[in-house]
Amino acid sequence: MSNIRLGDTAPNFDAETTEGKINFYDYLGDSWGILFSHPSDYTPVCTTELGTVANYKPEFDKRNTKVIALSIDDLESHKGWVKDIEETQEVKLNYPIIADEDKNVSNLYGMIHPNEDNKATVRSVFIISPDKKVKLTLTYPPSTGRNFEEILRVIDSLQLTAYHKVATPANWKHGEEVVISPAVSNEDAKELFPKGYKEVKPYLRMTPQPNLD
Repeated sequence: MSNIRLGDTAPNFDAETTEGKINFYDYLGDSWGILFSHPSDYTPVCTTELGTVANYKPEFDKRNTKVIALSIDDLESHKGWVKDIEETQEVKLNYPIIADEDKNVSNLYGMIHPNEDNKATVRSVFIISPDKKVKLTLTYPPSTGRNFEEILRVIDSLQLTAYHKVATPANWKHGEEVVISPAVSNEDAKELFPKGYKEVKPYLRMTPQPNLD
């Protein structure tokens, strides 16, 4: 079973989905991506999650981020579950769910839960950058629904820090101050961050978010 680490290249795969056959890399194209897994169809917490992601899709679109879900049940089961999701969550499902009955994708991404059931997937999240590198992994217990506000926040941070020499502090939200990378000298900081910066400590310098007017 694969053990995906941050910075690894996300494995490519072909799969059947509720929106037809896809190649994962082709599906992502030049976008960021979120792959999130479910232990099986017709599970209550996952039903709410899939509906929530459908509601949040415009926010993901704004961030050039494509979403795709996975469950190890077959395509016919998925289609029935989609009807339940749309009925109970009052939303139209607007992204694909992978049918991973042979567990090919689950094994590629290390999603099989060894301590619970060797046939069940853990509830994982992978955020993947346009160069197909894994930038974040999260694993949730069955009892706790995923926080997609946090996932949006992480995407904002990843996209900001990918193109600017900054990091985001604890509880940071889009629009708030960020931390200048320690590798940037004070002299370079003046040029890179024309809005100025505040030196709290030599290693802790705060500046307004650089990609905002």
